[in-house]
Amino acid sequence: MPENQQNLSFVPKRIRKMTKTRLQNIALYYLERFDSSAANLRQVLKRRVFDYARSTPDFDVSAAEVWIEDIVSRFEELGYINDSRYAEFKIDDYLLSGKPERYIRRKMQQKGISEDVVSRVLDNREFDEEAMAMRFASKKKIGPFRQDEDSRRQNRQKDLAALVRAGFGYETASKIVGAENMDDFA
Repeated sequence: MPENQQNLSFVPKRIRKMTKTRLQNIALYYLERFDSSAANLRQVLKRRVFDYARSTPDFDVSAAEVWIEDIVSRFEELGYINDSRYAEFKIDDYLLSGKPERYIRRKMQQKGISEDVVSRVLDNREFDEEAMAMRFASKKKIGPFRQDEDSRRQNRQKDLAALVRAGFGYETASKIVGAENMDDFA
């Protein structure tokens, strides 16, 4: 065998038995690394259970689903997961990065946060959609942040579409794209 070639024999990954304790350890390890909502943690654990069930056909998935519910409810009691706290952190991050309200609501819905919690958190936050749209345009170098007037004129529709896709209203997007410079919003 030539020196530059190594013995690349395949060694299958050892499949560890899925138990309630192992599932709980998986959940704890996940929460050490990421903040999570209850619904998101439930999805993570279900994905791990279904992956295990694919390789072990005689595994009782329904029993594992009961374990998952027990683990999630126990972690909620202990305060390891708290949907309100999670929503506050994520919404603050989104607002700081200039994300519009529609985007935030959609992301929170995907993470399983109830509309009531999202509305309560957003009602306690002050944010200006135009300022957020301007921050977004600044980051993406679109609208008044393009280098020259010719480039702004040629890419007006693209810039408008980018702002609308990001979740800003059409009026706000057209106001930002139509701005001559940043001083129009001072």
